[in-house]
Amino acid sequence: MKFRSKRAAALVALTLSAAVALTACGSSDDNGDGGSSSSGGKTTVTFLPKNLGNPYFDTSSKGGEAAVKEFGGTFAQVGPDQASPDAQVQYINTAAQQGVKALVISANDPKAICDAIKQAQSAGTKVVTFDSDTSPDCRDLFVNQATAEGIAKAQVDSITKQIGDSGEIAILSAAANATNQNAWIELMKKDLAANHPNVKLVDTVYGNDDDQTSFDKTAALLQAHPNLKGIVSPTTVGIAAAARYLSTSQYKGKVALTGLGTPNQMRDYVKDGTVKEFALWNPEDLGYLAAFAAKAMVDGDITGKEGDSFKAGKLGDFKVGADGTVLLGDPYVFNAENIDKFNF
Repeated sequence: MKFRSKRAAALVALTLSAAVALTACGSSDDNGDGGSSSSGGKTTVTFLPKNLGNPYFDTSSKGGEAAVKEFGGTFAQVGPDQASPDAQVQYINTAAQQGVKALVISANDPKAICDAIKQAQSAGTKVVTFDSDTSPDCRDLFVNQATAEGIAKAQVDSITKQIGDSGEIAILSAAANATNQNAWIELMKKDLAANHPNVKLVDTVYGNDDDQTSFDKTAALLQAHPNLKGIVSPTTVGIAAAARYLSTSQYKGKVALTGLGTPNQMRDYVKDGTVKEFALWNPEDLGYLAAFAAKAMVDGDITGKEGDSFKAGKLGDFKVGADGTVLLGDPYVFNAENIDKFNF
């Protein structure tokens, strides 16, 4: 099964600047009354990623900001420095107190922020999750980057192909409570058990989406499992840190590495042979879509009910699926042949 985005052609055409860290920034029009765009005011949209200073979320927020500027709203990004289950609560509370019309959140935990979200909803704030979901009952809509099954299969297919469908592998994940990571890992385990009986998953470790922690966990994995043939890291911070370790170690070219990463992070490691291939969707498109979904919620164009539809700017029309989920598309596999076509 090949994982090519339905928007691969559009991706190739994009010339995205390297991800830059965003703090809080607003629309150039400073007449922000916090009201809905449907009533002639501004749609205020605040992005709350898992943590700040993360290149993946810098890029998704860039897309969100572009969308908000397109529809004439006011954009801001806030968030904790470290990804943890309770770290996002204060930012949700503050946004609700400020009367923000829409919160776009990548959840660090499926339940830990639900009480805060419900209070924000009671205050009139629409809550859209993206990238990593909460429990469906405590948000209005979830913008999913790709199906969990598709993401899991892309990574299993990649690592098993690279190690000859036999041998020991390990997983370097983000936080132990990360909703999306855990869903992918469970599906990877099922795929391995059903279709790859000669591949053994010997360990799963957590780098907490911190570069140095992920780097250290990679070193520890290789020391603990001398027969390890491959590592899967379904997190952009983790795969880059693991590649950095492998690139200057005795394991370069001997231990395969794949997972989810951005082209700009991984380009050098692909070109020097540390990594053969990895996958991802376009995080800028994900943020862009999430912002338009938030606007559609605020304007009352959609309610989150299955079958609702809305237009997301340049990305076109989207429909709400089961459990209030909107799907961006399939993951895309990056390798030495195509990586220079992308810049994000």
